[in-house]
Amino acid sequence: MVIDRDLLHREMMAWRRDFHAHPEFGFEEQRTSKFVASKLREFGLDDVVEGVGGTGVVGTLKRGTGNRAIALRADMDALRINEQANLIYRSQTQGVMHACGHDGHTAMLLGAAKILAEEGGFDGIVRFIFQPAEEWGKGALAMIADGLFDRFPCDEIYGVHNMPGLEVGTLHTRPEAMMSAEDNFEITLTGVGGHAARPHWGNEVLVAACALVTNLQTIVSRRLDPADIGVVSVTELITDGTRNALPGMARILGDARSFRTQISETIERQMRLIAEGTAFTYNVKAELVYTREFVPLMNDPALTEEALTVARDLYGTANVAIAGNPMTGSEDFAQFLAHVPGCFVFLGNGKDSPPLHNPIYDFNDAGLLFGADFHAGIIRRRLQAS
Repeated sequence: MVIDRDLLHREMMAWRRDFHAHPEFGFEEQRTSKFVASKLREFGLDDVVEGVGGTGVVGTLKRGTGNRAIALRADMDALRINEQANLIYRSQTQGVMHACGHDGHTAMLLGAAKILAEEGGFDGIVRFIFQPAEEWGKGALAMIADGLFDRFPCDEIYGVHNMPGLEVGTLHTRPEAMMSAEDNFEITLTGVGGHAARPHWGNEVLVAACALVTNLQTIVSRRLDPADIGVVSVTELITDGTRNALPGMARILGDARSFRTQISETIERQMRLIAEGTAFTYNVKAELVYTREFVPLMNDPALTEEALTVARDLYGTANVAIAGNPMTGSEDFAQFLAHVPGCFVFLGNGKDSPPLHNPIYDFNDAGLLFGADFHAGIIRRRLQAS
């Protein structure tokens, strides 16, 4: 049986807009996961398991006699952003919205599940993984800790993310390094606050904090090989001072991006030296907390070529490209690739699409079938039916 493509597209749009109107933050995706599980059962999958890694869902579809398994993954969580777009399906939850297109990713994978369940065209096992909490880098680890790859073993895994700035119907990916690791840091400076008119009576920290923010910029410019990619960004400076009171405490928060473990280690080591040295210079104390939140996303070269071949067949060679440089954004899918080989790709969300994580961003419904077809195409190529 061949699915009516126009009808499927309308269904996917309805699912996607329902998700958009009812966004849920990481590990709170109760409504979304129940909707997903219900649809997978409606499509006739062989097995649907809820509650994997908290609110994750895994569906299994088998055809033929093959025992090779391919996994396809979509993320379900939304962001703590107050939506500003004037949409009829805008978020009904104050302060939470789908500003990264995970509503579209979930709808695309559901569409692929319906295509494969009704049309078949493969020999083997498909795992449909619907992941919670991608945005803060905890969902993949939670699913893995809950036995994802022991309970639902697979030989390969593939993921899709929409990308503003690329035309709908285009796909970009690259072998090996695709997206960066993300480290978070928090430096706390402690001194003695006091009256703004009498700075010499205390030992305030704001001047030291300002110097430290500047000094941290030398890590990339003076401590890393220019051939390596590294980013150190200070994103917050918080003190306990007020208009006429000098602060005795300052917190400096930010993140660092890199593609190699050695670079991450160098950044942390240099950050500790600079924080301690700056604190000594200004006679205050410094404490650094440095955590590694995301690992680098490394695509398998051979499977990347397979993904590119599928995309060229579906979209045409002119609409498929190998990305020239890795992206310094981070993605939780990298945790899956650390266990199973696979490939992560970007699908166009439109040249004029607002950027990801923007309060007026919206997933482009014109891309839904492109994503569903890519998922199904990967399965049919990697699990070819005789």
